[in-house]
Amino acid sequence: MKVTLVGGSVGGAWSAIGNAIGETLRREYPNTSFTYEPGREQSNIMLVSQGRVQLGIAHAQFAQRAKNGGEPFKQPVENLRAIAVIDPRATMQIFVRQGSGIDSLEQIRNEKKPARVAVNLRGTMMAIAAEELLEAYGIPVKNIESWGGKMHYVSFNDGLEMMKNKQADVIINLLAFPSGQINSATREMQVQMLGVSPDAVAKLEKAVGTSVIQIPAKTYDFQPAQLETVTATVVLFASASMSDEDAGKIVNAMLKNFDYLKQVHSMMRTLDPASLVKVAPLQLHPGAEKAYKAAGVLK
Repeated sequence: MKVTLVGGSVGGAWSAIGNAIGETLRREYPNTSFTYEPGREQSNIMLVSQGRVQLGIAHAQFAQRAKNGGEPFKQPVENLRAIAVIDPRATMQIFVRQGSGIDSLEQIRNEKKPARVAVNLRGTMMAIAAEELLEAYGIPVKNIESWGGKMHYVSFNDGLEMMKNKQADVIINLLAFPSGQINSATREMQVQMLGVSPDAVAKLEKAVGTSVIQIPAKTYDFQPAQLETVTATVVLFASASMSDEDAGKIVNAMLKNFDYLKQVHSMMRTLDPASLVKVAPLQLHPGAEKAYKAAGVLK
């Protein structure tokens, strides 16, 4: 096979997983030509849909948004099919820098605080979910800027650097927990972690398709109590035009090297083979479905 996979920024979790998937293909099919390319969710979806690359990484909820023709997509993208789940709990995590004068999202709204908020790059589920979260709390992006604050659309690592340099007060992202990036960054700065209110949980479920999840107490050293928030699912996906044979080979390579995949990044350590197929609201590629059934993962 000749496979190009588009994922996330270099050095991030998606980059690590994407390259690891390529390694499973090389192990099982030595003549495979594999290339990993950094990407962004919106462009990942379009590149796969148009047949310009074979595989992409995105949140299943964002791919569903593309299917429905929701923003930022100009028209429905209906030919995406899932190959496997790679992160079953891409969880909204909100951190406020201590010393910022901010203790809650409600405070930003009530006091019209000039908050500097770091979210992920435009054209990603992470950025859209963060915008919808703020909207659910009555803090539209335009209000933040009219109160003298600023929205920064940057990679997660860049956002953490901005927090450490006191250039940002709040950072919001979807990622697995506990996050090694957070543990590393908070050795050099003190933060407070915020939960999501029940009202906002319901609004986010309707707006972006997330579901409720609890982050257990002491997941992080600075987080003494359990927090309620929302979660999404990250998937490896292909076009419906990918052959059943190729989709099946990708699944077989991942299943045969599953222990290796689980060691690559913490976001995959909670996975088992059965969880690979929980790709809703997307549909599994028929070739992937056949491979899972042949392996006994699906009945």
